[in-house]
Amino acid sequence: MKSVVAEDLVKTYDRGKVRALDGLSLDVSEGTVLGVLGPNGAGKTTTVRVLTTLLIPDSGRATVAGIDVIKHPEKVREVIGLSGQYAAVDETLTGWDNLIMFGRLYHLSAKAAKVRAEELLEQFSLTDAAKRPIRTYSGGMRRRLDLSASLIVKPKILFLDEPTTGLDPRGRQEMWGVIKGLVAGGTTLLLTTQYLEEADHLADDIVVVDHGKVIARGTSDQLKRQVGGERLEVVVEAKDLNSAKEILSRVSGAHINVDEGLRQVSAPVTTGSKALIEAARELDDLGIHPLDIGLKRPSLDDVFISLTGHVAEEPKVEEDGEAGKKRRRKK
Repeated sequence: MKSVVAEDLVKTYDRGKVRALDGLSLDVSEGTVLGVLGPNGAGKTTTVRVLTTLLIPDSGRATVAGIDVIKHPEKVREVIGLSGQYAAVDETLTGWDNLIMFGRLYHLSAKAAKVRAEELLEQFSLTDAAKRPIRTYSGGMRRRLDLSASLIVKPKILFLDEPTTGLDPRGRQEMWGVIKGLVAGGTTLLLTTQYLEEADHLADDIVVVDHGKVIARGTSDQLKRQVGGERLEVVVEAKDLNSAKEILSRVSGAHINVDEGLRQVSAPVTTGSKALIEAARELDDLGIHPLDIGLKRPSLDDVFISLTGHVAEEPKVEEDGEAGKKRRRKK
């Protein structure tokens, strides 16, 4: 069963001059994670805003939990949760007060809001910081609080728009653990991200979006296979570079890539370890001792470059907590 379906969505701005969505289509199966991967300006956030009823598309249709997002937006909002790119919390309030406020906004009774706040603070390891003002929280703690606020009403379907933007590697890892826990509990998730590793780590299925269109879809392994099989890579001394090029050309039988600066030769291979052994033997016969040699599978970075012609933009990491704020204010 499909929890989310989008068909031929079009959204333009500036009197049609800017096409944020250009016939975008995707779907998310119940109980799975769909990673929507793309650079800044690809249309990821616009897609999320349409699916969560914050924007009306110019054309196309979309349903969430079988509900038409244009005809019945209020019913869609009853079954979804949304966490955007930036923490939507009040910095002057405590974590506890923020969750109570969100609970009341969702029309929970005062008692029910308190019970849910306690549950979420415990679930997201924020109980010890519950009575502290948000301005004292680290970036990772803010993101966890923002995510907990989106779960006040236990949504069936959750939309996370670049949930780890600005977090350092440790904060990102913590957030991944939280997201995995939600999925294990049965939540259907649509996740947008610029982090290739994040999509690889969390998503059951991945769509690659560029210029408002889905340009590829598949599992991580399926997308990697589109780029090609394994590559044999050899790093040698500068004096041995030409010999290494000749050997890899023979072993591979395909076009080789040479990085003279790194003294690296690489080529696609179809026979895996057999090609590695053959290349190593020929190098040894010539008395060449490689500094490094091995097989490399394509990464999502390789997929992205192959599909879009450019690298994904890495979001900037912001400094966490009050100290980071003070340094930014001084600039």
